[in-house]
Amino acid sequence: MNKPVNVPIDDPNADTEWNDILRKHGVIPEKPPSPTPLIEEAVAEARKQAHENRLEGKGLEELDELEDEEDDEFLEKYRKQRMAELSTIARTSIFNQVYPLQKPDYSRDVTEASRQAYVLVHLTASGGTNIESRLLTELWRELARKFGDIKFCEIQGDMCIEGYPDKNTPTILIYRNGDIQRQIITLREMGGAKTTTRDVEELLVNVGALKANDTRLLDSAAHNGSSIFPNRKGVSTSGSTDEDDGWE
Repeated sequence: MNKPVNVPIDDPNADTEWNDILRKHGVIPEKPPSPTPLIEEAVAEARKQAHENRLEGKGLEELDELEDEEDDEFLEKYRKQRMAELSTIARTSIFNQVYPLQKPDYSRDVTEASRQAYVLVHLTASGGTNIESRLLTELWRELARKFGDIKFCEIQGDMCIEGYPDKNTPTILIYRNGDIQRQIITLREMGGAKTTTRDVEELLVNVGALKANDTRLLDSAAHNGSSIFPNRKGVSTSGSTDEDDGWE
């Protein structure tokens, strides 16, 4: 009976003539392809995309300043894109204020309204001593004026939900298409009493209420001399639960 021969193999992955013979006869498996070409291809594609999108997010004034540096046809494409975005914002900016809510009208003013636009509800504290709730009321006013295509609303927590504890306020409820998409209990994970409009804007981008390249965000960042979201907190939010259905 013939016994199998133990073939000496130093390094099956080495590029040697001996290993090539062993691979040819199936003694060792074929060497896997080098990932280098795939990596180089991915890097090249990323650079190509970055170049093609180099004007993404620039405002009309910034585009005008690039007339001597960029191709006229390429610039005109982005001008038309920006004009279309501004036109859409102007057409859909129909709210522009904070709407006080009454429980009997909640379904109409929030649930049904969210079929046309994002609706954000601030459940406020019952008294005036809750610093975070008072802060969010001020932020709500500022954001409502800035993003007129989003409906910002307020109602006292225990007037909306019987027995709703003040310790859970402020609470943010985000509605779209008739359902609660997110709920944020207090501002703790957004910065607490130091929460800013930028923190709420980041939340709006995360839930899809705003696009990251929205010119209104870019204008604000340019005014503050910062990037769009320099300190991303990764706000932890939870979706709707069975209890949420009773909040309407």
